[in-house]
Amino acid sequence: MPRPSRSSIEYLLSDLNAPQRTAVEHTDGPLLVLAGPGSGKTRVITRRAVHLALTVSRPERILAITFTNKAAREMRERIDATGIGEGMTVCTFHALCARLLRIHHERAGVDRSFTIVDRDDRRKLLKEAVVAVGLPTEQWRPAAIEPDISNAKNAMRSASDYSNAAYDWRTRTIAQIYGAYEHLLTRTACLDFDDLLMRVAILLREDVELRERLEERYTHVLVDEYQDTNAAQYQIVRLLTLDRSNLCVTGDPDQSIYRWRGADIGNILSFERDYPNADVIRLEQNYRSTKRILAAADALIAHNVSRKIKSLWTDNAQGPKVSVVEHESSVEEAQSVAAEIRSRIEAGTDAGEIAVFYRVNSLSRGIEEALMRAGIAYTVARGLEFYNRKEIKDVLAYLRILMNPADEVALLRIINTPPRGIGATTVKRLIERAIVEGRRLMDILTDNRDLSFLGRGAAKVRGFGELILSLAPVLQSPPGQAVERVVSESGLRAMYAEVPGSIGESDRTPLANINELASAATEFQDEFPDATVVDWLEHTALLGDADTMLGELRAVTLMTLHSAKGLEFEEVHIVGVEDGILPFRREEEEADEEEERRLCFVGMTRAKQRLTLSHARYRMLRGRTERKVRSPFLDELPEDAVESIRQGAVCKSSAPVPDRGRLPDDVALWENGTLVRHPLHGMGKIVSLEPGARRTQVRVLFQDGDTRSMILEFAPLERVDFYEYDEG
Repeated sequence: MPRPSRSSIEYLLSDLNAPQRTAVEHTDGPLLVLAGPGSGKTRVITRRAVHLALTVSRPERILAITFTNKAAREMRERIDATGIGEGMTVCTFHALCARLLRIHHERAGVDRSFTIVDRDDRRKLLKEAVVAVGLPTEQWRPAAIEPDISNAKNAMRSASDYSNAAYDWRTRTIAQIYGAYEHLLTRTACLDFDDLLMRVAILLREDVELRERLEERYTHVLVDEYQDTNAAQYQIVRLLTLDRSNLCVTGDPDQSIYRWRGADIGNILSFERDYPNADVIRLEQNYRSTKRILAAADALIAHNVSRKIKSLWTDNAQGPKVSVVEHESSVEEAQSVAAEIRSRIEAGTDAGEIAVFYRVNSLSRGIEEALMRAGIAYTVARGLEFYNRKEIKDVLAYLRILMNPADEVALLRIINTPPRGIGATTVKRLIERAIVEGRRLMDILTDNRDLSFLGRGAAKVRGFGELILSLAPVLQSPPGQAVERVVSESGLRAMYAEVPGSIGESDRTPLANINELASAATEFQDEFPDATVVDWLEHTALLGDADTMLGELRAVTLMTLHSAKGLEFEEVHIVGVEDGILPFRREEEEADEEEERRLCFVGMTRAKQRLTLSHARYRMLRGRTERKVRSPFLDELPEDAVESIRQGAVCKSSAPVPDRGRLPDDVALWENGTLVRHPLHGMGKIVSLEPGARRTQVRVLFQDGDTRSMILEFAPLERVDFYEYDEG
């Protein structure tokens, strides 16, 4: 694409269809773009931002907001590629709010150096709040309380608002905990994710002068995935566009699947009521899926009532029929899925283009075992697992306490990490002294005062305080260098140097993970040369599941349906399509059938070429075998787009799954350097062999240059004598 100029913008429009072009050329006033799956939504919103900058506005006066860093990065890259993006604000809701709160911290009433706490630290503070109001933590578990407080904040209800509206013993008790939790957040100068949104929404509502300044700054606002907005996000968008109404939102009510975390589908359904003069454009042409996949998904979602009518269509090929497969048991289902995947890989499909989706995480276990037995490489997308590792949280805690000395959650995490002889009794005395004196814990550690009340622990506490003071200058260093210095001078590198990786991840030791964190910080500073350590900490704090799950994969992907949104694969298997699982319902609760149908629709429309929906007559759940009934959603699929298959008690497949649940007979001859053959990956050489109590971990360097880890008892490997090996 040639570099654009103000005199020529045809390059922006030449490859767009008619509705896309209309959306891009729209300049002033409210616009609702109803974008079906695979309809080029990202292309439209990025081209529209550039078109606005070239015609009626300037880049620095355009604000584009989305929900994930991954989506924001893709939008930014596409805009930057045109040469028009310099100065344009492209970010997530949470990043925008964090930035506004740091800039306008005095107006918002927050500490400028506030820390954003993650879920684990939030639950620690909630547990402390439960104790503070004199309640037993066994009965008032943080994980159970968290949704109530989160939903209250998403609805912009403060602790006092919640207390005033409390109507029974439970809500009155939660109101007490909510109040104590807010007190702890204030004392530690911390904010949770929900605070970022709620505080900015309140700030814009109450500070008219600031709101007007921001609307003057951002003449045009574009919001992606509008169906996922909650009450606070809705208010932020409304207030930023209150006078001009230059608001463009893109989204699809049929893909609203996050009600459980506060998303309100009513925001997009009522857009035309909120903006009576709004233009509405429908993007109905799908560029992703085959005709049959699209027809099946469209027929399913048509049963919902809360939606905007669209007629999805595509010029893509007809494609094979959608397979609906009935199995006798969940074990047979898993074996059949593995066998089909193996067959497809052998036929030439890239393993990274195949995915298995499920409604609940517990369904992944059987699929994992079947793939392992079939010798198929796979990855389970678990989102933020990397940033929840102990060693990663330890490093980040050091940086957090340097940025925000009031962050007691971070301080208490590292005060004896690495071990420096500061025990629980010493910590308790420190906390008690801080409370009595009304001072921050960090101040007691770092000022030149008498610590004799700590007894033998005084010298050790003094040493820790001196360490923190000596590390303070790292905040002025680039993020990558800051991580390296903290890891080295804190003693974390020495502590983790000898710690081995866990079974199944022998090449991912804690130290390797720390090195990966340093690389991530360096990559961030390369992308944003002016970024500070505070900027990078904020970036890591705001990462979501979608931002960390997938890179360049060469393995089959297993993930929940909720995690699949925004992705696409050549082939998709959705397992466990049974009543009670999809649609999902807890005991004594009715399923939200429309949202569950939307979830199934999202999963189906991730598939480009092949789609299989499977269910079992019997499934092991919570330790017992249950009789299951096929999902009612399967009865809503059109017969002409679907092929129904019924498997017997024995899996019938042209690609039988081998039984490899034992070590090879000649395992005594296997060692580092042994040549082996794999049916899919070809020839390779063992680089490590680690027997365990129940399994043997083997790592093989294959001829394609990839090193793969496998469980030897289940891997389809055979030893190859040297004279059989061909270096070519």
